Amino acid sequence: MSEELQTERLLLRSIGPADAGPITELVQDPRVYRMLARVAPNQSKAQTLAWISGQDAAAKADMEHVRAMVLEGNLVGVIGADRKSEGAPFTIGYWLAPMAWGKGLTTEAAKTLLSWLERRGETAFLSGHFVDNPASGRVLHKLGFMRAGRSKLFSLGRGETVEHFDMARLARNA
Repeated sequence: MSEELQTERLLLRSIGPADAGPITELVQDPRVYRMLARVAPNQSKAQTLAWISGQDAAAKADMEHVRAMVLEGNLVGVIGADRKSEGAPFTIGYWLAPMAWGKGLTTEAAKTLLSWLERRGETAFLSGHFVDNPASGRVLHKLGFMRAGRSKLFSLGRGETVEHFDMARLARNA
C-alpha cells in the first residue's frame, strides 16, 4: 500500500524515519501501550526506527501495510494490516493518541483501509481487542467484525497475558 489514502478528515500515509519520534512519544502513554500486544512501555526511538525500517520490505512482500493516521498535519495514530503467511487473512490493528479519542477517527481510517484491501481482492479479515477495551470492540462492531472466540494474548505493554476477544469479518464483496 504505497499510495496515500484520504478519508474525510485523515491522510493515511506511509510511515518513515521522521515519524519515529512522534510514534515513540505517543506509544509511551500507558493508555495506549496497555491496549497493545506488541508495544513495550519503554519502547525507544531506536526500536521504533528499527520497526519502521522493515515496513517497505513487508509491504513489497504483501505481508504488512502500515499507515500513519495524520490529522491536520499531525500524526495521531497508526493503522495497519498484517498477515502471518502468503494468502492468509490480514489482521487489522490500530492505535490512536488519547487526544484524538472519541471522534470516530479510527473507524474512519479502518473503513478506508478495509476498502483498499477489498479492492485488491482480499475476502476475509481478522482483528480483536483486549476484554477491558470495549471502545475498540465498538469500533470493530461498527466495521462489521463479529466475535469469533476468546483467547489469551501476551501484552508487552502490560507484561502479562490478557483475555482477548478474537474478531473476524468477511469482505463486503465476498
